[in-house]
Amino acid sequence: MECIIVEDNEVAVFILKEYINRNSALHLKNIFDNGEKALAHLKNNHCDLIFLDIELKGINGIELIRQLVDTPNIIITSSKANYAAEAFDFDVADYLVKPFTYERFEKAITKVNKIQESLHKENQEFFYIKHNGKMVKVLFKEVEYIEAMSDYVDIHTTKDRFVIYSTMKAMESQFPHSDFARVHRSFIIRVDKIKEIKKNIVSMNGKEIPISRTHKEDLLKKVNLF
Repeated sequence: MECIIVEDNEVAVFILKEYINRNSALHLKNIFDNGEKALAHLKNNHCDLIFLDIELKGINGIELIRQLVDTPNIIITSSKANYAAEAFDFDVADYLVKPFTYERFEKAITKVNKIQESLHKENQEFFYIKHNGKMVKVLFKEVEYIEAMSDYVDIHTTKDRFVIYSTMKAMESQFPHSDFARVHRSFIIRVDKIKEIKKNIVSMNGKEIPISRTHKEDLLKKVNLF
């Protein structure tokens, strides 16, 4: 589960990093000390979970949540409990009052996992796309890779090919992250369809797809090679 920390207290950041590193299911992608930087990052990058402080310089945590377009799971980490009611109005996963123990941290992660599992069960087998004026059912297990094409994406499956109006960010948020990996700004692949990985190229049933330096580590982790 990819996560970021939005926190301006160095001690709190240190503790969160320690807790995240102890949980093998969590992968810390970035740390931000203010809401503006976090918002700029989230506009173009996927995130499953935000550890978010309320009292930040500039826009506070509540205002950050209000400005999010695609809202990931959020765990509030605050030294004050009086923001809890307002925070839960935004359906945050949990609210941790500092200082909190690792056991309490784990309970919060368990809540997030249950939310993720519930969402995954709803969409784990298929999704619908609008293609040639019709809604077409596509099975996740048949998707090989997705390629960006300007304002469109090209979805390649074992049976068909669909060019639809969408973005890679939208595709990345819709596809199960345990089964798919972003390997390049222009490509998302299904991990179990990989035929071969050689240097910075992944072979997908005859198609050679580049692996960017920024995405290679994540891919190798998903195929247990890192």
